[in-house]
Amino acid sequence: MALAAQGFGIPRSDGVANLGHVKRAIDRLGLLQIDSVNVLARAHYLPLFSRLGNYDSKHLDGLAWGRRSRRGLFEFWAHEASLLPLASQPLLRWRMARAAAGTSKGTLQEFRREKAAYIEEIRREVEDRGPIAASELADGGPKRGPWWGWNDGKLALEWLFFAGIVTTATRRGSFERVYDLTERVLPAHIQALPTPSPEEAQRELLRLSARALGIATEFDLRDYYRLPVADTKARLAELVEAGDLIPVEVEGWDRPAYLDPAARQPRRIEARALLAPFDPLIWERDRTERIFGFFYRIEIYTPVARRKHGYYVLPFLLGDRLVGRIDLKSDRPNSKLLVPAAHLEPGIEAGDVAAPMYEELRLMADWLGLEGLALPQGGALGREWSRMGK
Repeated sequence: MALAAQGFGIPRSDGVANLGHVKRAIDRLGLLQIDSVNVLARAHYLPLFSRLGNYDSKHLDGLAWGRRSRRGLFEFWAHEASLLPLASQPLLRWRMARAAAGTSKGTLQEFRREKAAYIEEIRREVEDRGPIAASELADGGPKRGPWWGWNDGKLALEWLFFAGIVTTATRRGSFERVYDLTERVLPAHIQALPTPSPEEAQRELLRLSARALGIATEFDLRDYYRLPVADTKARLAELVEAGDLIPVEVEGWDRPAYLDPAARQPRRIEARALLAPFDPLIWERDRTERIFGFFYRIEIYTPVARRKHGYYVLPFLLGDRLVGRIDLKSDRPNSKLLVPAAHLEPGIEAGDVAAPMYEELRLMADWLGLEGLALPQGGALGREWSRMGK
């Protein structure tokens, strides 16, 4: 049920997936997490590859940062920094309003209390000069220590972004965000949509979470759009009373769960996918372990000597099980997809996994425009690939 809700019960297209496939996949997931790590490919591109196989990433670029008339996505803080369908923008206005009113918490609100006049100067500069990047501000100030070394100009723009006053107009060069007034970026018909009450918006976000997850605990549902604890508890009770969620027990889970009444219950799932660390299927690590018995932690920030599986490790889904994990890197200058290491889960045979994993790696290399594939020689999978002549 969890896999079907995430789109893994739908066969991939025989050819290159088109714009319609991309739109439907995003609508099903509800959002794509954005992350700055680019050792393989940027995080927002990978969940679509996992589900669609070969697709033109320019379709996603156009939806996210294309011309206003063709735009279908917007950036905001949902599950971390995210790309979301434009139809969801009114559902997050309550979060923007809380930020604008200063009732939310965090570093940005502290900055706003200290630098309200400066933030207004930056807003006027965006109004006069936008679209504009933080690096182009007339007075960005020196870099600070926390928040990735952001300077005051970047912090001001990010507060304006969190408050919904500005948004991402486009991305440039090394993925630098370019800001403009929200009213000049979002299509007029989206801005004209009525603003739901915070309660109704939160109920709808929880419905979207349930649809994307199929079956989930309170924390799973809340975590998908990072909703407040107290608000989530109140909205869940309302959704259960309305019949929009069904309380259930799952064998082996130590907490109650909720079922999407429209969730599919397929007899089988025949999937094959490499899953990015920030894929919605696995980004909540406790849920991943509860469902798949798969303990997963990303080791990017782990010292090299203490890494168990590698730097940028992708779990491998085969059928309805996570059967292995593989460390990947794009060597763009040499046009190779590098596989520093590949690991099987306990009880999984290399002979059952090597061929489909190789096929998925070859497909990923083609999708990334890389000509070669550098496989490891050691380990059960490396030996099996050598036996296969790969």
